[in-house]
Amino acid sequence: MTPLVARGLHRFYRRAGAEVGALLDVSLICEPGETLAVTGPSGAGKSTLLGLLGGLDDPDGGDVHVAGERLSHRTPAEAARLRARYVGMLTQTSGLFGHLTVRDNVRFAAGLAGRRADPDLLDQLGLTAVAGAHPRTLSGGETARAGLAVALATRPVVLLADEPTAEISRAEEADLLGALRELCPPDGAVVLVTHSERVAAWADRVVHLVDGRLA
Repeated sequence: MTPLVARGLHRFYRRAGAEVGALLDVSLICEPGETLAVTGPSGAGKSTLLGLLGGLDDPDGGDVHVAGERLSHRTPAEAARLRARYVGMLTQTSGLFGHLTVRDNVRFAAGLAGRRADPDLLDQLGLTAVAGAHPRTLSGGETARAGLAVALATRPVVLLADEPTAEISRAEEADLLGALRELCPPDGAVVLVTHSERVAAWADRVVHLVDGRLA
C-alpha cells in the first residue's frame, strides 16, 4: 500500500481582484517508510500543500489519496473522519489544548480516531515526568515532543509536520528527529515542511517548491 499519493494539485486564491496560483500542478508519491522534506522560500506554497495533503483544504484541481482512500473532495465530516484515522499533524504551535495535561491531550487525540492511547508512547518520547503537566509549563523541547505524541496518538499512516524544529535547540532537534525515525510506522510516510538544511539532509528525499511549482 502506498501511504500518500497526490496528483496534479492546483490551488488558487483571489487577491485584490486577481486570481493567484498558490499551487500549480504539484504531484507527489510517498513510498512506505519514506521521509520527504519540502523546502522553498516563504510564499512558495509549502503550507498550502501541507493543508491539501492533510485534508484541511480542498484542491481546485487534482486529488489526494491516503492509505488508498481519497481524502480530497469529501464532505467536511468525511474528511475529518479520514484525517483522524490516517493523518497525524505536527505544527509549530504544537496543537496542544492548554487546559489538558500532556497525558490527557494524547488520550483525547487517540479517542478522536476511536483508539486507546499507547501507554508507552510518553515514555518513548521522554515525557513520563511531565505527563501530568499542562502545556504552559513545558520547555520548548518538551512542547515539541508532546506535540509529536499527540500527532502519533492515532497511529497515523501519514505524519505531516510544518516546521517542527523551528522553535527548538539543535540538541532538541536531534532528539525530535530521532523520535520521528523510531516511532513512525515502517509502512507509513512522513512529510516535513522545513527551512532547515539539517532537517532536509536528514530526510530520505527532498523536493523544492518555487512559486507554487516543484522545481
